Amino acid sequence: MIWLGIDTSHTPLAVAIVKDNQVIAEYKSSLKITHSIGTMPAIEEILKKADIKPGEIDAIAVAKGPGSYTGVRIGVTIGKTLAWTLNIPIFSVSSLHVLAGNVPHFPGVVCAIMDARRGNVFAGIYTNSEVVKEAHMSLTELLKTVDEMGQPVLFVGMDVAIHWGQIKEVLGDKVQRTNAAFDLPSAAVLIELAKKEEATDVHATVPEYLRVTEAEANWMKEQKKNGN
Repeated sequence: MIWLGIDTSHTPLAVAIVKDNQVIAEYKSSLKITHSIGTMPAIEEILKKADIKPGEIDAIAVAKGPGSYTGVRIGVTIGKTLAWTLNIPIFSVSSLHVLAGNVPHFPGVVCAIMDARRGNVFAGIYTNSEVVKEAHMSLTELLKTVDEMGQPVLFVGMDVAIHWGQIKEVLGDKVQRTNAAFDLPSAAVLIELAKKEEATDVHATVPEYLRVTEAEANWMKEQKKNGN
């Protein structure tokens, strides 16, 4: 079985081909190249290197968010288009869970984060690779939550660096961070996680932002102002 994995949910771009449980080709980059420009060439390149034609792909795995609104939409849209065109199943996985999947054997709490600005983060909390919580929250709330769990904590994600001072100040000796090699999402890990999920209807596969978009927030404010 041949899988194509696509993660464009944040600044990094990750694409992989897995065939019969072997990683055939994988691409990762944290270069600030617009995903609308870089994703399809990356997919075409790894398919070419793996000598695999699009029609040979059996399943698509996409990271469904949270992350950049535009980035998430690009990856999900490309995945849906390919799945629909090739008439193959599509599977979607939390982008935070993909990050946490880089460190599946940590004996404690794994916390994957993406910066959401203004002191907030998108955060996933996991123990024994199982989801405890995935949410948009303040960093203060997140640190309180993991501190109260009373276990060693490992933070993963390229945005950990932005908040490391505050994280270390609150959690002290109980906290660790991954090295840079594990801070980027892996599309091969995405595929492994997707194998444990049920396929979704291609038309029902949608991004999960974990918060309303700015347009939705403005619309709700306008509705409230008008008494609706």
